Amino acid sequence: VQLQASGGGLVQAGGSLRLSCAASDRTISSNVMGWFRQAPGKEREFVAVVSWSGGTTYYADSVKGRFTISRDNAKNTVYLQMNNLKPEDTALYYCAASVAGWGTDTEDYDYWGQGTLVTVSS
Repeated sequence: VQLQASGGGLVQAGGSLRLSCAASDRTISSNVMGWFRQAPGKEREFVAVVSWSGGTTYYADSVKGRFTISRDNAKNTVYLQMNNLKPEDTALYYCAASVAGWGTDTEDYDYWGQGTLVTVSS
């Protein structure tokens, strides 16, 4: 699966961004999809996950109430709406697809996009 993440950029604290992750070579409608992020000098960490139908979601405590993961299977795309952004949200954001199913660890995911950079200024 080829995943392409986009939508990153520079935003002031308190602002919003919407990230998109599109699959180009085959459908991801049967895959659990997740977003992860990696800040400079830190390990990649879980952000959010959505079930294949979009009906179930789960978030890291650090983003709960501010970020929303969703998907449009007709468009073969997953989204991450990020509101009330904080400087500590600055990171490279990756989308990922899981073959086996639900997970919050990087090892649970089989395919990764290239990452899109989000920078939040204070």
